[in-house]
Amino acid sequence: MRLFLAMMVCVGFSQMAFLRPLASRTSAAGRKETYLRSSSRATGARNEPAPSEVRSLRRWGLGLVAAALAALGLRNQPAKATTATTFPVQGNEDIMKPKAHGSTEFPVQEVLRWNVDRSTADRICSYNRHFAEYAGYWSSTNFLKEASREGETFYDSVSGKPLFVAPTGRSWKDFEKESFTHGWPSFRDEEVNWENVRCLPGGECVSVDGTHLGHNIPDGKGNRYCINLVSVAGLPPTV
Repeated sequence: MRLFLAMMVCVGFSQMAFLRPLASRTSAAGRKETYLRSSSRATGARNEPAPSEVRSLRRWGLGLVAAALAALGLRNQPAKATTATTFPVQGNEDIMKPKAHGSTEFPVQEVLRWNVDRSTADRICSYNRHFAEYAGYWSSTNFLKEASREGETFYDSVSGKPLFVAPTGRSWKDFEKESFTHGWPSFRDEEVNWENVRCLPGGECVSVDGTHLGHNIPDGKGNRYCINLVSVAGLPPTV
């Protein structure tokens, strides 16, 4: 396709190159047109194209070149509107305002996955803004035995809404290695379900229902969401 467009550019330029001397000759002939018109029939002289025809052909050549250059992306393009979402998606303090059960309407689910401690989960999820499970806690649970290496969905321990899917855009080995390095499950932008997750000023990471999840601690690779496993060990709601 690009080769075809390049050929169009060449054709257009060749047309313009041909028409410049032709226009000059026509222009010269045009000044003698009144004199030659009567003698052309007698002598059989061939009339040059009219200046209007030359201008039309020249415009056609210019149009061909312009169209080809535009298709090749060589012309100045208008600025494209920015539609991409900037991460992290920000929330406000209203999300964490006091509710019936701390910052959430309800306590954590009665049964949580991976054998995480429910009392610890309830305290961190609903009555906490700054503290976390101890570093490495996640690897002491059944998580590494039971999690799907093909992609695990992590649900809010209170509401059961999906919050993260990992690994996404990387291998399980990379996800596990990074989580071991930092001491908590660590997620990247593309692994976050932004419909249900927000980050507050200061970096606190929460669910839209008020569950404290962890914090955003950016590194050289970008945003890194350092999340308590007890906060994302819920079960999806049953219909």
